[in-house]
Parts: sequence; structure tokens; C-alpha cells
Amino acid sequence: MGRKSMIVLLLVASLVVIVLFLGVFSSFLRLSNSGDGGMPGNSVSFFDSSEVGILEIEGVIMDSEETLKNIKKLRLRDSVKAVVVRVNSPGGAVAPSQEIYEELKRLDSVKPVISSLSSVAASGGYYVACGTRTIVSNPATLTGSIGVIMQLAYLEKLYEFIRVSPITFKSGKFKDIGNSARVITEEEKKLMQNMLDNVHMQFKKAVSDSRKIPMKVLDNFADGRILTGEQAYELGLVDYIGTYDDAIRYAAKLVSIDGEPRLYYSREKKQNLREFLSGVKSLILSVIAETAGGMSFIM
Repeated sequence: MGRKSMIVLLLVASLVVIVLFLGVFSSFLRLSNSGDGGMPGNSVSFFDSSEVGILEIEGVIMDSEETLKNIKKLRLRDSVKAVVVRVNSPGGAVAPSQEIYEELKRLDSVKPVISSLSSVAASGGYYVACGTRTIVSNPATLTGSIGVIMQLAYLEKLYEFIRVSPITFKSGKFKDIGNSARVITEEEKKLMQNMLDNVHMQFKKAVSDSRKIPMKVLDNFADGRILTGEQAYELGLVDYIGTYDDAIRYAAKLVSIDGEPRLYYSREKKQNLREFLSGVKSLILSVIAETAGGMSFIM
């Protein structure tokens, strides 16, 4: 055998080894990322790079920056063909919930996005889920709570007890609205209630538009009440009763991924200490702001 023939043979053998290695490695990644491994009877494709992206929304929604970054990451990753949003949140501030809702709608215009509701997906947690095309809920998930709340504290008696006399300077009669050092006036109550009703209407409109529920029908239960997943399904607030795995399989089916899909998490599944402390800090500051008379809308 000539030298050139030997070189060609070695190159072909090397390519075969590389292809086999990539196939085994691809299989390993698919099985390890699928959580519980491949389902019985499902085939695993060695060379299919298609993935189902996972976006996790956990805890009180007080900031949207990190979630928006993760949504962008999922949108730009070509191998992610569909996305499942795992929601486990009791709600939070209105504006971040609205930002996440809008970005999920934008993502869904590029690739299908499915929501999977965990233990609780209420108020702002349900709001963000409405940004997806399909909502899958467990039967006992706590969801709904379509409403808005704002609480102020009246601390005049406390100030008197500790012998503190707050002094306020303002440029307009409503500039210190919610001042904890005095009783709120009827005119201020009306102004605040109108503002609250406006935010509530924004929430209801988002639900009505995304769920195709007429506003007159929605008004019958969009009063802040909490619902189970089964009750929400009966009212048309969710599409299917099912598990997280059901939502993943449904997303994979939408984009014709055969077998157990490979999962791509937009962030590490385990929250690091800094993220945890940041979330706790945001919640504490929100509570302090409300207790001290600060104003913030909470879903």
C-alpha cells in the first residue's frame, strides 16, 4: 500500500472515530439534560441539535432584568426550537410583570412558548404566563388572583408616641399623597382608587386579549380571587391540566422533535447565594416601602 493511500485511510478512520464520538457525546447530553432520562420506548437522535428551552420564573417578581436577559438568550439560540416557561411565583410588582409578559409575546412570535404552572402562579405570576400561547397547569396549582393591591400605613399615632413631628414641604396638594404622618383625604382616596382601577384594567385587558375571554365574562371572576388549576381550566384561564413533563412533551411535539427532547436551561437550575439574597432584599425593601407609606402596585 502506497504512502498516499495510507494517509487517506488514516484520515477516513479518524473521521469515522470523530463522528462516532460526537454521536455518543450527543446521546449523553440528551439523556443528562432530559432530567429523568429517556422515556421508555422513545428513540434518541444522536445528531438532532434541536432543543426545548427552559425559562424559570421563581419567587416574587420585583425586577425583570435577569429574566429579560434569559428570554433574549432563548430567542437568539438557534438550536432552541420551543420554550417552556416554568412559573412558580405568587406575583409581585406590576411593571416587571408587564415587561416579562411583553417579551414572552415577542419570543412566541419567533418560536412557540408554553407555560407550565407549578405550585403557585397567581396575580403577576399568572400575568406573565398570559404572554405564552398555551398554559398547562397542575390541578391543584394556585393561580388566578387577577387583581392589584396597594397598601399605605397611617402612623400619626406612632409619631405622637415617640414624640416625632414630621414636617412636609410640597409643590402641589397631591405631592405627598400617601404621607404616613396624616390621614388620607377623600379626594386623595378617589385619586388613588382611580389609578388602581386603571392598572387593574390593564391586567384584565392582557388576560382578555391572550385568553380570548370577553371582558364581560372576565369581570365575573377577575376580582382578585385565587383559583385552583382545575377551576382556572373550567373558566378558560388555562388550556390543559398536566405536569411540567407534559408541557415539555407538548412543546417538543409542536416543533416535531422526536423522542425525549434535549433541554436547554437559560440559567443554572440552582439559584446562587447572591441571587437569593438579592431577591430577599427586594422583597424586604418592598415591604418596608409599603409599611412606611411608600407607594407601589403589587400583583
